[in-house]
Amino acid sequence: MLTTHPYDDDHLREECGVFGIYGHAEAAAHTALGLHALQHRGQEAAGMVTFDGTHFHSHHGLGHVEDNFGSESVIRRLKGGMAVGHVRYSTTGEPMLRNVQPLFAEMEFGGLALGHNGNLTNAQALRRQLVRRGCLFQSTTDTEVIIHLIAISLYSTVEDRLIDALRQVEGAYSLVLMTKTAVLGVRDPLGIRPLVLGKLDQSYILASETCALDIIGAELVRDIEPGEIVVLTAEGVRSIKPFAKVPRRSCIFEYIYFARPDSVMEGTSVYDARKRIGAELARESHVDADVVIPVPDSGVPAALGYAAESAIPFELGIIRNHYVGRTFIQPTDNIRHAGVKMKHNANRAYIKGKRVILVDDSIVRGTTSRKIVEMVRQAGATEVHMRISSPPTTHSCYFGIDTPERDKLLAARYDLDGMAKLIGVDSLAFISIDGLYRAVGEPGRNADQPQFCDACFSGQYPISPTDYLDGAADNKQLSLLTEEPA
Repeated sequence: MLTTHPYDDDHLREECGVFGIYGHAEAAAHTALGLHALQHRGQEAAGMVTFDGTHFHSHHGLGHVEDNFGSESVIRRLKGGMAVGHVRYSTTGEPMLRNVQPLFAEMEFGGLALGHNGNLTNAQALRRQLVRRGCLFQSTTDTEVIIHLIAISLYSTVEDRLIDALRQVEGAYSLVLMTKTAVLGVRDPLGIRPLVLGKLDQSYILASETCALDIIGAELVRDIEPGEIVVLTAEGVRSIKPFAKVPRRSCIFEYIYFARPDSVMEGTSVYDARKRIGAELARESHVDADVVIPVPDSGVPAALGYAAESAIPFELGIIRNHYVGRTFIQPTDNIRHAGVKMKHNANRAYIKGKRVILVDDSIVRGTTSRKIVEMVRQAGATEVHMRISSPPTTHSCYFGIDTPERDKLLAARYDLDGMAKLIGVDSLAFISIDGLYRAVGEPGRNADQPQFCDACFSGQYPISPTDYLDGAADNKQLSLLTEEPA
């Protein structure tokens, strides 16, 4: 049986989603629903920790949220009026339950649960220092570094210990934490990973995206600001801003692919942003054609925008099968060769004899793009033009995204003509980086101080990836399912 399905779309993968709630009698049930809404951010594992005023309760498991929290008996066992939850995506290695978050530890001040979305770029260096001090690690995640830094801090309050710990880490993080008296949320000073504050009746909620508020009927209060710590207690919401203010650098790929299209980020509808990206792409790279077809599902909003701007009809020329499992079969070579058809099938009546524009969100390795193009040609397309709603992905991400090593990224190895030839299209175009910025509401990209983190396109990293420069991380992010090298 396969631990990762071989026919998954060739996309970058978001690694985590977090959720927290304070002061609700059905905290566990709401957290499970919130994690269900965030399932797209992490599909390998899910976990939850609750507190009932006396005891902490937890449940962690590999698999989808429904697999782990779909049972009423599990929810009943997770007692208490506050909870934190986590979903995570990873791609390689053997299942390791001890890495599933939220992590939990007994501290001098009592229990602490912690869930993390992001990636610490100096975690390996810090880990070596902590091990030399005698800290005993129970997982291989970078998140556990924060746990140990909080534990050894000489400050007295939880908030001060947390601030002390975060002053020592580098990288991207949105955190939810829970103690006996509070739920806390933290966003890194650059605001790379998202985090929002919501309210349901008299309860407050933290979540990676607003779609997790919608599913439980909560209202959006605001985005957590970069560098802000919010503390949810019986007294309400308290805000702490302990870090020097620096220019915001939120991840721009959230607007392109990672976030759910029905979410709102920094006041911008993700769905509207993707349609504007498609319209901008049409203005930049128009080609005569008969039909605009999205590569489902992530290419749909951009394709709608492209079709409207270009006045070329939009059709669902590729149909996606949503019921392909991640542990399907041990495929033979013949099945593996035809694998893309397990997930996508050409809607032949809308392709045959047509000049087709395929719209997708990104090209990573190019493997799926090549198979999609071949399928469309076999369905009778006379021409196939591919339009991509992101700039070429030329650099690896070190801030919480599952990205191949740079030498496996197609755009790092080939120029535009070379990529087009390899994929098998008549033409290939990506949105320009300035066009992308315009689509998300900026006049263009400030080359000296970009308004977003766009390092995967530009190579301009907002934080020095310490572990990856000194070789400590072996040029790979710590993975949920990957044991640390011996």
